[in-house]
Amino acid sequence: MRLVVALGGNALLERGERPDAAVQQKHVRHAARSLAVLAAEHQLIICHGNGPQIGQLAMESEADADLSRPYPLEVLVAETQGMIGYWLMQELEAAGVTTPVNTLVTRTVVNPHDPAFAAPTKFIGPVYTERQMHRLARRHGWTVAQDGAHWRRVVASPLPRRLVEIETVMTLLDAGSIVICGGGGGIPVAETDHGFTGVEAVVDKDFTAAMIAADVAADRLLIMTDVSAVMSGFGTPRQQPISHLSLEEIDHLQFPPGSMGPKVAACRRFAVATGHAAAIGSLDDAVEVLAGNAGTTIGPH
Repeated sequence: MRLVVALGGNALLERGERPDAAVQQKHVRHAARSLAVLAAEHQLIICHGNGPQIGQLAMESEADADLSRPYPLEVLVAETQGMIGYWLMQELEAAGVTTPVNTLVTRTVVNPHDPAFAAPTKFIGPVYTERQMHRLARRHGWTVAQDGAHWRRVVASPLPRRLVEIETVMTLLDAGSIVICGGGGGIPVAETDHGFTGVEAVVDKDFTAAMIAADVAADRLLIMTDVSAVMSGFGTPRQQPISHLSLEEIDHLQFPPGSMGPKVAACRRFAVATGHAAAIGSLDDAVEVLAGNAGTTIGPH
């Protein structure tokens, strides 16, 4: 099958961990072992998140006294695409993948008038206590929001409209390559009469992965995260994993807007566009999630 696999940025750097290269490479190595099992039987397109990574780079840029102004977010998205894509290529090959692996620096067209710019929701960067977060928000002019028991910076996350390099993705797929693309949701750009211009935002990688999956006629969309499945009653003593969600059931349920909500919505978009199922689950269970024996399957049975 042709699979689009979306890796969460938190799967590459867990909450509270030091953002050292060695720490992140260790997580990428673990991810690559699971991806290698899928690659042995299926054609892969890999998208990855970058929330913790771009947040770290943004903080470094804000603190750099040699800069007259911090680097724009879309430039930092491009930087994370190269960094994480490089790690994935190295570790996939080390895990025994013999199929060619290519990383593309890709741009995602967004609407510069998307309502998301007026209501930032995309978490980036590390977690803080409420007091720490509000102190940083005052210093840097950030918008912040609560993320579970912690606080994080939030930025605008407009919906993706198209991947500029989608034809190149198709060419590489047809040549038999594993393609890493849409990293961090893609570099957000707006289309103008004079070409493309960067936009200060971070596109949700799950929505971009769903869009790419539909464009390349994928058989499945797999959203791999740090939880085993979508949960009912999440965060309560009565939480239970949900094995299957129909499109009708999704319309009557609510999920956290900054975390599970976009994942479920992205799966719904893919299922509606293609008639194929999508799934959410742990990367450690990737093969079983694909088979429908673990995680949460969304859409047709």
